[in-house]
Amino acid sequence: MIQLFATDIDGTLLDTNRFLSDRTRQELGKLLVPKILISARMPQAMYYLQEALDIINAPLICYNGALVLHGSDVLYELSIPYEEIEKLTEIGQEYGLHVALYRNQEWFVPAMDQWAKREEHNTRVTPSVEETSVTLNYFKQTQDQGGAHKIMFMGDEVLMDAAFAKAEQLLGPKVHLYRSKNTYTEITPSGTSKEVALRKLLELRYPEVGMKNVVAFGDNYNDTDMLAAVGYGVAVENAREVVKKAARFITGHHKEDGVALWLEQNAQKNA
Repeated sequence: MIQLFATDIDGTLLDTNRFLSDRTRQELGKLLVPKILISARMPQAMYYLQEALDIINAPLICYNGALVLHGSDVLYELSIPYEEIEKLTEIGQEYGLHVALYRNQEWFVPAMDQWAKREEHNTRVTPSVEETSVTLNYFKQTQDQGGAHKIMFMGDEVLMDAAFAKAEQLLGPKVHLYRSKNTYTEITPSGTSKEVALRKLLELRYPEVGMKNVVAFGDNYNDTDMLAAVGYGVAVENAREVVKKAARFITGHHKEDGVALWLEQNAQKNA
């Protein structure tokens, strides 16, 4: 029996226009259970989607699980300490990569280059632009507010290979490195997991709901543990093979409203 709906965003929920199709909004509107967005995105990059789904007061799981919010309440968080932030930034700069730093509602970039502009277009959020040394000093001076929830490297694939290898070698156990694309590496605190964050959310806000009563959708490596852990794990057609193997169900491509398709076919009989 489905008692809670959870879904990844990019490559899973969004259509070719990187938004919610009418079909998807209609099907989710019929689903009378809590609806949770779970993403590598920062909070502001998810609010407009919550608004479109009329779930603006629902909790959010951000940064692949490093931050769980319910309104202004921080329910759960992990962050990268300043020492690791400094080392990772040095590695990114050494290989000429774009290095973006995130903390809760904040997003800092060194320049409004092609990478920052692409992310701005995709997420509908505008970053703060300043020299990396200024950003590092800010994080150093505000360590009492926590570290970074995410650091993102963006750049040339070959240079990314080298930077990823060095970061893994030097900091592997201390942070979680995730290659979301050939040209993207997302770095979150050690222990970051969508599954762990979802379990924490259920414990704190929906104690009557067990993982076996959750339907969750995903497409990429960071969705694997979540899909394997819930009662109704659904991979979209475009998902990585390892994600499909972890899922209990396979649905259509995200560009063909795969989430809506599964709900049309299965939501009522599992209500």
